[in-house]
Amino acid sequence: MLDGKGPDAIFRNGLVNQEILLPKCDGCGRYHFFPRVMCPHCHGDAISWHRASGKGRVHTTTVVRRKPERGGDYNVCMVELEEGVRMMSRVDGIAPDGVKIDMAVTAFVADADGTPAVFFKPSEV
Repeated sequence: MLDGKGPDAIFRNGLVNQEILLPKCDGCGRYHFFPRVMCPHCHGDAISWHRASGKGRVHTTTVVRRKPERGGDYNVCMVELEEGVRMMSRVDGIAPDGVKIDMAVTAFVADADGTPAVFFKPSEV
């Protein structure tokens, strides 16, 4: 643990401050996600936190179909960040079926039912 806080709390506090923080192992130098107290790569427990670049690419995507009165269709995707970790989220600012594998995206923090969360938007070319 860092400063008496668990890794999930550190990640969530970063989101509250509009920062996407990623854990990085001080031993092997690799990032990992989801936040945890031990590196999943080398099992080291020396973890530091770094601000994510926010740059990524859609790794997988699907469209969840809903009736318009229930909010309409939306996408669910897995994005691989420049740091090598993958996050499940959605891409906003584009039709759900317009999200394509390998599409360049940029992360941002927004409200999801009263809680800050990571979302993505298409990157500007």
